[in-house]
Amino acid sequence: MSTTEHAAQLVAQFIQTDGLHPTAIPRLHLIRMSRPTEPLYDVQRPAVCIIVQGSKQVMVGERIYTYDEAKHLVVSVDVPITGMVQRASAEQPYLCVFLELDPVILAGLLLETGQGASAAASGPGVGLSETTPEVLDAVARLVGLLANPADAPFLAPLAEREILYRLLQGEQGERLREIANPDSRLAQVNRAISWIKRNYDQPFRIETVAEEARMSASSLHQHFKAVTALSPLQYQKQLRLQEARKLILAGNLDAASAGHAVGYDSPSQFSREYARLFGAPPLRDVARLRADPQALTYA
Repeated sequence: MSTTEHAAQLVAQFIQTDGLHPTAIPRLHLIRMSRPTEPLYDVQRPAVCIIVQGSKQVMVGERIYTYDEAKHLVVSVDVPITGMVQRASAEQPYLCVFLELDPVILAGLLLETGQGASAAASGPGVGLSETTPEVLDAVARLVGLLANPADAPFLAPLAEREILYRLLQGEQGERLREIANPDSRLAQVNRAISWIKRNYDQPFRIETVAEEARMSASSLHQHFKAVTALSPLQYQKQLRLQEARKLILAGNLDAASAGHAVGYDSPSQFSREYARLFGAPPLRDVARLRADPQALTYA
């Protein structure tokens, strides 16, 4: 049995239903889907996503990332994504290990290994790399600890640190080192993102967000788009539309009221931009989703 097959067998052992499953191990989530999905929309938080069975495509802005058992995805910043599981079946479901990235743990690991945190100008906040047998072996040991709750508090941090250590030595090392540096360009972009997330339903001037990020307006726009593949305004728009969709689906508000709640003054503009992102106007989109609840499952 290969390392990948062993990891897939372990993940399958702990999740039998589709969706995102938090675990008793901090920051560790397991994901299962038994069929290909339509586009799923979410704001991806910093994490490493390691597929052990199946494949997926993720779109960030106009950038497209396709990965499977051979490659893993590293996300260094909160970013709106569109994801589709491409290869999955009832017999061989899509299985993914999702490990949130903790800047404090990364900074401590860099300090212990004598590696400096990166201050380089930010590139894309999402990247793909080859999944090595060493990474998969550490992932399998981390997941396997779910069967031993008494051991997990002591051994899970060691397995997590090994995963991060091996990722730091690979192609995504620079991206991970940026996460650990509070003075990096990525940290500045993160401050801007935090401000937009807190104020997504309010109009803003780029100068206001730039001041929060401690950058000039032109520098913020340049680095923000380099990291997220979106301008600050496009980022805000995606947050607004995703939140409005949740409000309509929950049955709390009609389309016009949901648009107004997230900051749109014009119902027609809201409907146009909603259809542009989700592929259909609000009422038709929500009716389709309610007819197929699995289309809402995070993957």
